[in-house]
Amino acid sequence: MASRADNIASNLSLANFSKATELKNRIWFTIGALVVFRFLSFVPLPGVNPLILESLYDQTKGGILDLFNTFSGGSLQRMSLIALGVMPYITASIVIQLAASLHPSLMALKKEGEAGRKKLNQYTRYGTVFLCAIQGWFLASGLESYGASSGLQAVVNPGYLFRVTAVINLIGGSMFLLWLGEQITSRGIGNGVSLIIMAGIVSRFPTFAANLFEGGRTGSVSPFTIVAVIGMIVVLILFICFMERAQRRLLIQYPKRASAHGMMNADRSHLPLKLNTANVIPPIFASSLLLLPLTISQFAGNSVTTGSAFYSVVQTLNTLLQRGHPLYLGLYSAGIIFFTFFYTAVVFNPEETAENLKKNGGFIPGIRPGKNTATYLDYVLTRITVVGAIYLTLVCVVPEYMVAQTGIQLFLGGTSLLIVVNVTVDTISQIQSHLLAHQYGDLIKKAKLKGRLR
Repeated sequence: MASRADNIASNLSLANFSKATELKNRIWFTIGALVVFRFLSFVPLPGVNPLILESLYDQTKGGILDLFNTFSGGSLQRMSLIALGVMPYITASIVIQLAASLHPSLMALKKEGEAGRKKLNQYTRYGTVFLCAIQGWFLASGLESYGASSGLQAVVNPGYLFRVTAVINLIGGSMFLLWLGEQITSRGIGNGVSLIIMAGIVSRFPTFAANLFEGGRTGSVSPFTIVAVIGMIVVLILFICFMERAQRRLLIQYPKRASAHGMMNADRSHLPLKLNTANVIPPIFASSLLLLPLTISQFAGNSVTTGSAFYSVVQTLNTLLQRGHPLYLGLYSAGIIFFTFFYTAVVFNPEETAENLKKNGGFIPGIRPGKNTATYLDYVLTRITVVGAIYLTLVCVVPEYMVAQTGIQLFLGGTSLLIVVNVTVDTISQIQSHLLAHQYGDLIKKAKLKGRLR
């Protein structure tokens, strides 16, 4: 049986792909949905002057707006209908997930299976609408005063009518993206929301590549720097692929049971503990919290009188928290390490896992079931989380240091690189699963046909 499965897996070639009609339809549907997403990113928000907005946006680079703009594929910079992207949904999902691990009623709802999952998903959507309304209102209010010190006005007709219209359009844009992501998940190749985020990030690659090679042609960027940047990106991608698949497999043994032939067999399985249990959540949280003061100080600096004491404080804060500065890199690293341990502790409960193993009769060889198993799981998880935190810190800090040293704005930061690689690996796994299912389907049809002929 094992050799037959290996042969089937090895036969997943382009020939099999050409016969998988359903898979091709799913891929074409996914591509079409992503094209719609890219078209929407160029539809401007009513009442906003895009030319003035572009000149004003260049004055506030380096803040949290850059992070959100990367995830939305430049939609925030152009202030399109989908300027908020799916980030409100991601934030609401993280909040609901944390609450489901800490709040007793939500924790009980999480254990109800499919019905509980649908209820939590409904709460997540309500939270998405709420966050979109708040963020949209503040975004519209900020646009009205955006560039006032420069004598520029990004909004054509400021007022409450513009704010309400902007909030309604931004909520509709984000909820449409959420619906589009669900359609990709059900009718496409899966991971709808993740694919939308990845498409927004990758869409900036042509501009980055053109600027990089144009700099090499004009002499502003040395050939050695170009080779170093490309080499760093390739090495980081390989490193991320290796570390994301790394896991500690704990042997789980079950009591001996009588088989059909009267022999006593002991079932064995493994409990996989990922090296990076927290995934991309720590870099997102750390960068958001760290860049938030910088963004506020940048906006405040436009309305503060030059030469005042508060103005000097704002300028000092802007200098110390610039991307690539030693203080910024130190705080960024500390934030990633903290949130890695915090989020891992939230999503994985050693006591609950040990209790489930005890109920099913499973145990770790050499460890007594119950409290001792929970203590051992916590010990192992803490050790591998240390390695995971170091790995996330290196992946996120190295690109920031590279940008500070070379002055080249990478379109892929550490967080973006993690998202792109993880989503790509998951998408390839989904395609391979569909191909494998198609291969098994053909074998079953052939077996039925032979049975009828006999």
